[in-house]
Amino acid sequence: MSSEHELLAGARHFDSEALGQIHDEYYGPIFRYALYRTGSRETAEDIASEVLTRLLEGLHAGTGPTTTLAGWLFGVAARVVNDHFRQAYRAPMVELDDALPDHHSTPTSLTVAALEREELRQALLTLTEEQQHVIALRFGQDMPIQQVARMMGKSEGAVKQLQARAVAALARQMKRDA
Repeated sequence: MSSEHELLAGARHFDSEALGQIHDEYYGPIFRYALYRTGSRETAEDIASEVLTRLLEGLHAGTGPTTTLAGWLFGVAARVVNDHFRQAYRAPMVELDDALPDHHSTPTSLTVAALEREELRQALLTLTEEQQHVIALRFGQDMPIQQVARMMGKSEGAVKQLQARAVAALARQMKRDA
């Protein structure tokens, strides 16, 4: 099985090979999308797993994807990320950065880099959900405009416009915070 259509048909019949291939092909991109949106590896792992669990639940209930597997999966991922932010807003938690420092980095440069990442993450949260979704797919997933347009059910022009507005809003926000 190789095409998205064949994978979806196999998944509807709970074919273990198709389900395994869907996991292998989509877990990584969904994880990277969630990581780009949340900035947390653990949260991204949880979100990617939740998306694939919802796929199985949707297939079982007959409410799963009907035409586009990738579009459905990333749409669910966007909703799960948004749910995560709603929960985090109600009960905020501070995440510790457990990345190993570079031997050539100074405490000052590490602090500045962490602050810049946090400023960008906060600036991303000021965007609309659609703008966040476009930015995450275009820059976090490095997807071409055509694919993002198909996944979001929008024209290429609309996606370009969303992206341009999002980048401009980020630039204004980062300039304001500087």
